[in-house]
Amino acid sequence: MARPTRTHVAVVDNSIDPTIYRPVEHWSRYLDVPWQAFVAREGRLPDPAGFSHIILTGSESSIVEREPWVDAEAAMVREAVAGGTAVLGSCWGHQLLAFALAGESHVRRAARPEIGWIALRLDRGSDILGPAGTRPYTFSIHYDEVHDLPPAFEILASTEACSVEAFRLAGKPVWGLQCHPEIDIPTGLKNIQDLVDRGFKGREALLDALRQTPRDSGIILRIVRVFLASGGGAGEKL
Repeated sequence: MARPTRTHVAVVDNSIDPTIYRPVEHWSRYLDVPWQAFVAREGRLPDPAGFSHIILTGSESSIVEREPWVDAEAAMVREAVAGGTAVLGSCWGHQLLAFALAGESHVRRAARPEIGWIALRLDRGSDILGPAGTRPYTFSIHYDEVHDLPPAFEILASTEACSVEAFRLAGKPVWGLQCHPEIDIPTGLKNIQDLVDRGFKGREALLDALRQTPRDSGIILRIVRVFLASGGGAGEKL
């Protein structure tokens, strides 16, 4: 697969109900390069040959109880990674990367959901998250998780509740982040309140999150900068 020589980002929108969750809106505010959105639930996926970078967004759906369109997206992810496209998955997108590249035995229901603003434990230093031992705060909301990845996956971060908060596929510009660094504090508060108002699962955990003091270290800026500097076309805009 011939890779693009200039930066062009595909944002794969995995949302189910855009009145609750609008990930393209959240991610695009940080993109100062050409980008195009694809709605996965409608069967629209990018051709990896046409993009230097792909962002896989979160979703209200479960990676354990997969929707019919997920297999096609997993196949696209495998093609993109094999061709050298830079790929970044957030939350459900992080889980999709593990499912597509390691197999379904490496995703499962979380023992308890993580909702609200959490402190990541950076177990391994990385350009995309920062030095080992630091604990940046970011927004999180997930009911499923990634676990027991093969050695080819470098675990970058964890928490007490989740052993794989972030990973990199060794030697590849491919990262998974269980958190939602692209969701700022006002958006996170509104998202949680909307879920409560609509009777979404885990009501008590959602209410507990609303009682937290929100803390955001702003790691999204570093993440996007490092991600866009990797892979085919880095540094050149269309």
